[in-house]
Amino acid sequence: MTAQPIWHETVIPEGPRVNLRYIDWIWHVRGSVPLPDGQTAGEALDRIEPVFDEVGTAHVRSDAALSFTKKNPASQDPLSVFERGVLRVEGTAPEGRLRYHLVSRALLACFLAPLLFLGFAQLTIFVNAYQKPAAEAAAKKPDAKKADAPPMHPIDKALGAPEPEKPGKNGAEGGKRNRKPTPTPAYVFAGIFAALYVGGRILEDRLVKRLFRKRLLQA
Repeated sequence: MTAQPIWHETVIPEGPRVNLRYIDWIWHVRGSVPLPDGQTAGEALDRIEPVFDEVGTAHVRSDAALSFTKKNPASQDPLSVFERGVLRVEGTAPEGRLRYHLVSRALLACFLAPLLFLGFAQLTIFVNAYQKPAAEAAAKKPDAKKADAPPMHPIDKALGAPEPEKPGKNGAEGGKRNRKPTPTPAYVFAGIFAALYVGGRILEDRLVKRLFRKRLLQA
């Protein structure tokens, strides 16, 4: 196992800046779990550490903290959605707590995907509005193809040749070919990814807390 420094939040130089804490909850999961009575920081981390003995996971531990990073984790890894994080034991019994801070780019991607598809929908609406005047002008022009079909020659009629098709049929087919793109599919995908994000954000938060609580209470 290659030793790596304990990961901390990026330190931003002093000066005017946006406090990312107000928005990083989108892809950061923070929480805490109380330690069982009488459990020390070392004992707590002893029970948590096996969670990070997974393929593609590297972790390093200090007296009261543990940091990890993941690269191409296995699908069965219970923390595969998170690529890095820090766990730290604070306080002593009976008020000690295990605090965790996990980061997931997958959650960020699911959050941004609906915005991307909504952008596609707005682009489709804009293109349709831009092309509408040209389409209406083209519809008002007389079309030579829509002229009445010439009458059949008597000889062709006697031989049983089929009558020429009416222009209306070709016009209907042309209308189908010239149907305008619709933003509906983009709205559908935006809704799907929004549901995935909301469900995943809530579910992962609960699963992480349940996992750490179970490990701490395990005999």
